[in-house]
Amino acid sequence: MFELSQTFTFDAAHTLKRHVSPEEAAGSRRIHGHTYTAEVAVSGPRQQDTSMVMDLSVLRAALAEVRALLDHHLLDEVGGLGTPTLENLCVFIFDQASARLPQVSMVSVSRVAGDRCVYRPKA
Repeated sequence: MFELSQTFTFDAAHTLKRHVSPEEAAGSRRIHGHTYTAEVAVSGPRQQDTSMVMDLSVLRAALAEVRALLDHHLLDEVGGLGTPTLENLCVFIFDQASARLPQVSMVSVSRVAGDRCVYRPKA
C-alpha cells in the first residue's frame, strides 16, 4: 500500500467566536485572514499498467477545483464548511476531494503560525 500526497495553499479570511479571554477573542471576532497549506493524500496499490497509485496530474486537477472553493473567499460564507476552524477545513477538503477522488485517505491543514490539524477518517 502506498500513500501519495499533494499540497496546495490558499488565502482566506474568516471570523471566529472563541471562548477565551476578551483580549484574545476580540481579534478572532473581526474579519482576519490566513495563508493556509492543505495536504491531501491518496492511498492504494501501484496500478499494474502505470506503476502509480494515481497520476499526479489527476490529483493536482482535482485539488485545483477544491482550492478554487476556498482561495480568496470569506470562509464564513463557504457553503458546507460550517464554523471555519482547522478541523472543519479538514473535513470540508476531505469531502470535496474524496467526491472527486475516492482514494483520499488523509487531509491536513496548517497555517504559517505553526498550527496544524490532521484528519484521517478511516484510521
